[in-house]
Amino acid sequence: MYADDDVPDQLRRVRPADLARTTGESRARRRCVAAVSVRARLVAVAATSLLAGGCGMLDDPVKDRWESRTEFSSCGEASLAQGEEMQKQAVREIACLRRALKSGESAELKVTYPTVEGDPIREYYRLTPQARLEVYTDSTDDRYSDQKWSFAECYTPEWLAEISCEQ
Repeated sequence: MYADDDVPDQLRRVRPADLARTTGESRARRRCVAAVSVRARLVAVAATSLLAGGCGMLDDPVKDRWESRTEFSSCGEASLAQGEEMQKQAVREIACLRRALKSGESAELKVTYPTVEGDPIREYYRLTPQARLEVYTDSTDDRYSDQKWSFAECYTPEWLAEISCEQ
């Protein structure tokens, strides 16, 4: 190791201009390389954005449909723990949907439940005035799914808690 007094001057004070002389690269060449590097990063970011958009990762038509809906009166929210059944844990909320069905009114209910791994799934039940039940499912927080929204509907549902609609 060198003591401070033993270090040659050319090693102690290396400036960009000195670096160009020592590496053989001109300052203009280094600027060009830096500019190309920035351009390459910008192109990579733009390409990734276009690719993600083309694969439908940036927009979700079902989510867009849910967010632009006309809101109905709320029957509340039910949050289920692992293994809990909706018909046992959301009795009041289901009764609210049944009343709306019988009276020809509209209503909404949000149900959140965990996957086997514990990730939350949110389902939104919408009963329309035409007695159609719409089910929007938000799986965006489920690590082991397609992480998208899905939609199903039933006409004249008989039992709201055991919905098996065609998707």
